[in-house]
Amino acid sequence: MQRHPMTPEGHKKLSETLKHLKEVVRPQIVKDIEEARAHGDLSENSEYEDAKERQSLTEGRIRDMESKLAASEVIDVTKMQPSDRVVFGTTVVVEDVETEAESRYRIVGEDESDVKSGLISVLSPIARALIGQEVDDEVTVRAPGGDRKLVITDVLYE
Repeated sequence: MQRHPMTPEGHKKLSETLKHLKEVVRPQIVKDIEEARAHGDLSENSEYEDAKERQSLTEGRIRDMESKLAASEVIDVTKMQPSDRVVFGTTVVVEDVETEAESRYRIVGEDESDVKSGLISVLSPIARALIGQEVDDEVTVRAPGGDRKLVITDVLYE
């Protein structure tokens, strides 16, 4: 079974979303199906078809989330011995060699990523280039828009 690394926050959010789908969304869809069924002829009932489609999508999401939670490996960097090495869950401060622009990224699980919030997937090109490196290391990130050279200026275990 493939392990899914996630932060404690990511695990909590995924668990809450799953609970909401099971306890709120699923029962509402069942109710919508019953109401649509009461309208009669199902062959021409778009409300029924819509509700069945939503049910199928919701059940798929529930199965996917349950699978990810079952295979999850929660990694809490605040319980690790801090070092200058970049690992899953750390926040990395980098400086672009060309522009001298500073960026801050936290390496998280693939379902937790939100680039606008500085949360990057462990599977992203930037995270792959950074993991295992240390403060003052220069890394080259291969990206569709062209390679970028970054220098790691800080690694935070927060």
